[in-house]
Amino acid sequence: MAYITTTELAERPGARELAQLASADAQPVSDFALMDATLRGQDRSAWTPAQTAAADLALARVQDAIAEAGALIDGYLAQRGYTLPLALPPTSTGKSVLSAWARSITRYLLNKSRISDEGKDPVARDYRDALKMLGLLAQGKYSLGAGDPAAPANVPGGATEVRFDSAPSVFNRSQLRSFH
Repeated sequence: MAYITTTELAERPGARELAQLASADAQPVSDFALMDATLRGQDRSAWTPAQTAAADLALARVQDAIAEAGALIDGYLAQRGYTLPLALPPTSTGKSVLSAWARSITRYLLNKSRISDEGKDPVARDYRDALKMLGLLAQGKYSLGAGDPAAPANVPGGATEVRFDSAPSVFNRSQLRSFH
């Protein structure tokens, strides 16, 4: 399942970064407006067939990275016992969290050939953070928020029952009256 769309990726990290990362070496997409139109599914009649073909190749690479990120996320969700494909309302906290993780994973997959210090690279850091949070989700230590289908169902609304136990009171009302 795709947890992020090419339109969302056009917003952030943006068409410029995606064009640079996903273009074939032989056919780079140098017109970032074309890449933006391609990612958003807009009219591309102002560009030549060769330019749109290069943008289509870059789009295919972005879509492959999105699919790979979705499969990775689904693997973690399956470990937790979610029914796949996961259906969350578009405005839910869980959907936005999954979209952020999918964005981080997709960017990392597109950056595979980049040479950098993994410890200082923000793309690698975001990827590691997404995998860490997915691991916590799979272990049941993290929730997708309100509407999480894996939330405990023992209480209406999926809320968890909380109980407090304490030692018996040392003082009661009658003992405290003498301190007037």
